[in-house]
Amino acid sequence: MTKHLQSDLDNLKKQIVRMGVLVEEATGRAITALVDRRMELATQVQAGDDEIDATELAVEDACLKTLALHQPVASDLRFVITVLKVNNDLERVGDLAGSIAERAAYLASHEPIGVPLDFNRMAEEVRSMLRGCLDALVNLDTNRARDVLRMEDEVDTICRDMFVALQDLMRRSPPTIERAIHTLSACRHLERIADLATNIAEDVVFLVDGEVIRHRVRDYVRRGSARP
Repeated sequence: MTKHLQSDLDNLKKQIVRMGVLVEEATGRAITALVDRRMELATQVQAGDDEIDATELAVEDACLKTLALHQPVASDLRFVITVLKVNNDLERVGDLAGSIAERAAYLASHEPIGVPLDFNRMAEEVRSMLRGCLDALVNLDTNRARDVLRMEDEVDTICRDMFVALQDLMRRSPPTIERAIHTLSACRHLERIADLATNIAEDVVFLVDGEVIRHRVRDYVRRGSARP
């Protein structure tokens, strides 16, 4: 590997870490705005979207330049491909954080719907998944990636339970329908962030082991659980 290639790969790692930090902060603010009904945090998330978009474009440009200038192979090529994919997923997480912030702003300006929902647990699971997949990427840690993959089913279960509760509320109390729909949309956005965190964890496995597990995630998780 040439010094120039190594320098560009190191720069790519710094850029994707910065992208991860921006997106994680935006997601955390959006979740807090939703759970604690804090309008000012929702506004901050929406205001920060341009920076996330600009960073995404900068990372993509750096990846394409690295491919064109150095034509990397083997693990170096896998790294650049992984950064391209993760960069795209992180930008989508940023968009979802913005959508959650929009729902949070609406809900904060209206009376609570008054039905118990497990938003706190779901929010913490999603935060942990996002933090975990980024840690796995930075440290090239497939065990951390596997932990993230294990968590997806829990988020899906919570989301299904919340859907049932909100559906029942809308049947019983038509005046709550609009607020319930905004709440359900926020839940779906959180579930989608969990899906994208799972994608990133899968990409870490590809980066480290060269193994594509996209269509056999459960087998990969079980294989890890079976190890002594």
